[in-house]
Amino acid sequence: MLADDHLGAQREAPGDPAYLRAFEAIDADPGQLLVVAERDGDVVGTLQLTFIPGLSRRGATRALVEGVRVRSDQRGGGLGAALMEWAVEESRRRGCTLVQFTSDASRTRAHRFYERLGFEATHLGFKLPL
Repeated sequence: MLADDHLGAQREAPGDPAYLRAFEAIDADPGQLLVVAERDGDVVGTLQLTFIPGLSRRGATRALVEGVRVRSDQRGGGLGAALMEWAVEESRRRGCTLVQFTSDASRTRAHRFYERLGFEATHLGFKLPL
């Protein structure tokens, strides 16, 4: 699913052993959740949820959502909304005061989707490839 769109096809490499190492690191870290959605035993969606303690906002803990993916044949059926709503509720349950994420600037349809869920585009994100 990571490589199942025009952006992912350029930056992902299915089968690379780096994915297993990353999974093991995520699995070992209690501040990380790798969420998998299944339908009839098939993986149909995923996201990663990271909990970040911080000093700003009066010592707030934030939740960072990464890698949201819904299998292409499952899009438009509410699964993405269910994944994000679950992430928000889990973040609230863990005492977070903010849920945040970045989205590639070219994903305008995704931006409308997130806005329908109540998210606001309040910040400009910056990245530096290393």
